[in-house]
Amino acid sequence: MSQPAQRAATQKLTEKIFNKSNFKYIFTTHFWGPVSNFGIPLAAIYDLKKDPELISGPMTLALVLYSGVFMKYALAVTPQNYLLFGCHVVNEAAQLGQGFRWLNAHYLTGKEEPKKN
Repeated sequence: MSQPAQRAATQKLTEKIFNKSNFKYIFTTHFWGPVSNFGIPLAAIYDLKKDPELISGPMTLALVLYSGVFMKYALAVTPQNYLLFGCHVVNEAAQLGQGFRWLNAHYLTGKEEPKKN
């Protein structure tokens, strides 16, 4: 690619990314709400390596239900908030993984109770 063609392609890409409508979107709660909400699934993904005894079953169930409900509402608002929807999809998957680990640790592994002497 020649230098002028490369410069024109770079300028066109820059204009497409850095335009008034994108800046307007970035400075709304429609953007920053989901971005800040991504802390929940990131924490759940990070916790996948920790001991399953530390997992709270009721809280995991609450977060599974929360993300399930808000996936629907992320698409029900106008305009649809696909970033928030994606956040809740990731959170749903992470919390279901944590829920399976909790069930496996507490009910599925067949651990024996400590014997009393």
